[in-house]
Amino acid sequence: MSNLEKDPQEILEVSGPALSLVSVPEPVREVEGIELLEPRLVPLGGPRAMPVRRTLPQRARSLIGAWCFVDHYGPDPVSETGGMTVPPHPHTGLQTVSWLFAGEIDHRDSVGSHALVRPGELNLMTAGRGIQHSEVGTPETHVLHGAQLWIALPETARHTAPAFERFVPQPFSYEGATISVFLGSLLGHVSTAHTFTAIVGAQLDLPAHTRLELPVDPTYEHGILVDAGAPRIEGQDVTASELAYLPLGNDRLVVDSGDQPLRALLIGGTPLGERILMWWNFIGRSHEEIVAFRQQWQSEVIADQNEDGRFGHVYGYEGGALPAPELPNVRLRPRD
Repeated sequence: MSNLEKDPQEILEVSGPALSLVSVPEPVREVEGIELLEPRLVPLGGPRAMPVRRTLPQRARSLIGAWCFVDHYGPDPVSETGGMTVPPHPHTGLQTVSWLFAGEIDHRDSVGSHALVRPGELNLMTAGRGIQHSEVGTPETHVLHGAQLWIALPETARHTAPAFERFVPQPFSYEGATISVFLGSLLGHVSTAHTFTAIVGAQLDLPAHTRLELPVDPTYEHGILVDAGAPRIEGQDVTASELAYLPLGNDRLVVDSGDQPLRALLIGGTPLGERILMWWNFIGRSHEEIVAFRQQWQSEVIADQNEDGRFGHVYGYEGGALPAPELPNVRLRPRD
């Protein structure tokens, strides 16, 4: 998914236990043992924009492991919101994770992939040195509901060749919960999707009045994004669309569903340990690099439609690519 904000915030990130320096003003509630990250509403598109709830990045917590971006949307009636229509747009230095609860999205990218994103099926796109892709809701989709997440690539992998993978996890039962591991490993269940840092991604479904004590890797930071329900996580009340952050050192996460069924996404990983610069749909390491990415996109794709440049070409999409926003009149840098 593209970041379609007309004035995207520049963000310089630092992973690890210390708070990152970012320029997005969402509130954070700190309670005993965890941080609760509240979303801000971001419209994707034009007059009939589809709203998404964004919990990463933000001022106090911009990375969870290598996870650097979390958009949560729906359930949205397509007849009212217009659904998802995202023209071809670029990415660098990251992986995109598409995960749906309802609906269907048509994905096309410049490595030649054409795939349908369906509920319970992982679509993982590695941007590496550069890729472009489009995302369009299918005519059969009447309700769209899901999450789009990004993973920052480490220095050793961020110039890798772009790629696309699909993986269908097999749900399993544990302590009354149903769990689907779509990235990394958890409780002996392993995803075959390729990642470049130690990471985990899973869907958790708990019936009402269910307590889950989930063994996890204590060298990981973790986040739990609540899609539906009103659980208690580590003894703290969490509401729908909030992202609960749990720091390093936890070898077990305790989740109580309460009076309602719970559906949530668990993300986590070892701290990235690198400074990264995010702007629009690019991840780089310096102001000059982001400027160069934007210039290449505007000249090779928007102006010249060069199919042999950094970002390639998306075949099968009817319409033009998305121009990049204007850069701010200041250097992209951290803000206190």
